Amino acid sequence: MIDVMKVADNADMIVNGYAYTKENDYIKVLNLNNMEKAVVINSLGDVLETSMDDIEIQIVKTYWNKNRELLEG
Repeated sequence: MIDVMKVADNADMIVNGYAYTKENDYIKVLNLNNMEKAVVINSLGDVLETSMDDIEIQIVKTYWNKNRELLEG
Protein backbone atom coordinates (compact mmCIF):
# COMPACT_ATOMS: atom_id res chain seq x y z
CA MET A 1 0.00 0.00 0.00
CA ILE A 2 1.24 3.47 -0.87
CA ASP A 3 1.95 5.86 2.00
CA VAL A 4 0.21 9.12 1.04
CA MET A 5 2.21 11.22 3.49
CA LYS A 6 5.52 9.84 2.20
CA VAL A 7 4.53 10.54 -1.41
CA ALA A 8 3.44 14.08 -0.50
CA ASP A 9 6.63 14.74 1.48
CA ASN A 10 8.83 13.55 -1.40
CA ALA A 11 6.89 15.37 -4.12
CA ASP A 12 8.56 18.26 -5.90
CA MET A 13 5.21 19.96 -6.38
CA ILE A 14 1.61 19.38 -5.30
CA VAL A 15 -1.22 21.04 -7.23
CA ASN A 16 -4.88 20.47 -6.42
CA GLY A 17 -4.32 17.00 -4.97
CA TYR A 18 -1.81 15.81 -7.57
CA ALA A 19 1.74 15.04 -6.42
CA TYR A 20 4.40 15.67 -9.08
CA THR A 21 7.75 13.98 -8.53
CA LYS A 22 10.63 14.46 -10.96
CA GLU A 23 12.95 11.51 -11.55
CA ASN A 24 15.64 12.05 -14.19
CA ASP A 25 13.77 13.10 -17.36
CA TYR A 26 10.41 11.81 -16.16
CA ILE A 27 7.63 13.28 -14.04
CA LYS A 28 5.53 10.89 -12.00
CA VAL A 29 2.11 12.22 -11.05
CA LEU A 30 -0.09 10.59 -8.43
CA ASN A 31 -3.64 11.55 -7.54
CA LEU A 32 -3.46 11.80 -3.74
CA ASN A 33 -7.24 11.45 -3.50
CA ASN A 34 -7.31 8.22 -5.52
CA MET A 35 -3.99 6.38 -5.28
CA GLU A 36 -4.93 4.08 -8.15
CA LYS A 37 -4.70 7.01 -10.59
CA ALA A 38 -1.19 7.83 -11.79
CA VAL A 39 0.64 8.94 -14.91
CA VAL A 40 4.27 9.15 -16.00
CA ILE A 41 5.17 11.84 -18.52
CA ASN A 42 8.47 12.79 -20.10
CA SER A 43 9.96 16.29 -20.19
CA LEU A 44 8.00 17.04 -23.37
CA GLY A 45 4.68 16.11 -21.78
CA ASP A 46 4.26 12.82 -23.63
CA VAL A 47 2.38 10.16 -21.64
CA LEU A 48 4.53 7.06 -21.11
CA GLU A 49 2.37 5.11 -18.66
CA THR A 50 -1.00 5.80 -17.07
CA SER A 51 -3.97 4.50 -15.15
CA MET A 52 -5.84 7.79 -15.64
CA ASP A 53 -8.57 8.52 -18.16
CA ASP A 54 -8.03 11.09 -20.92
CA ILE A 55 -9.80 13.90 -19.05
CA GLU A 56 -7.72 13.48 -15.92
CA ILE A 57 -4.52 13.29 -18.00
CA GLN A 58 -5.44 16.60 -19.61
CA ILE A 59 -6.04 18.17 -16.18
CA VAL A 60 -2.66 16.92 -14.91
CA LYS A 61 -0.86 18.18 -18.03
CA THR A 62 -2.57 21.58 -17.76
CA TYR A 63 -1.34 21.96 -14.15
CA TRP A 64 2.12 20.79 -15.23
CA ASN A 65 2.30 23.26 -18.13
CA LYS A 66 1.30 26.17 -15.88
CA ASN A 67 3.86 25.23 -13.20
CA ARG A 68 6.60 23.35 -15.05
CA GLU A 69 9.28 25.93 -14.21
CA LEU A 70 9.06 24.67 -10.62
CA LEU A 71 10.22 21.24 -11.78
CA GLU A 72 12.99 22.40 -14.10
CA GLY A 73 16.56 22.57 -13.01
